Amino acid sequence: MGSIIVLFELEPDGAIGAEGVEPAVIAVHAAGADPDVPEDPQPYTLCGRETGPMEHTHYRPTRPGESWYPSALADQRCQECERALRTL
Repeated sequence: MGSIIVLFELEPDGAIGAEGVEPAVIAVHAAGADPDVPEDPQPYTLCGRETGPMEHTHYRPTRPGESWYPSALADQRCQECERALRTL
């Protein structure tokens, strides 16, 4: 897999998050990049969930060794996606 796309699984009813502005993030997932359109995710996350209803974060680590997910959302990262990334 060349690169990953970071996606947010949002609260389905549109509940507002901690800052009171954005929808609440249930989980942060990772998906492979589509080989034909590298800015788009493949149809399923690394843990097997559909990516269609998720929000593309456009997050990219800025330096080597930085986590694949936004550090402020460490508690919401998908453990299954993380395990899958470790095996790549």
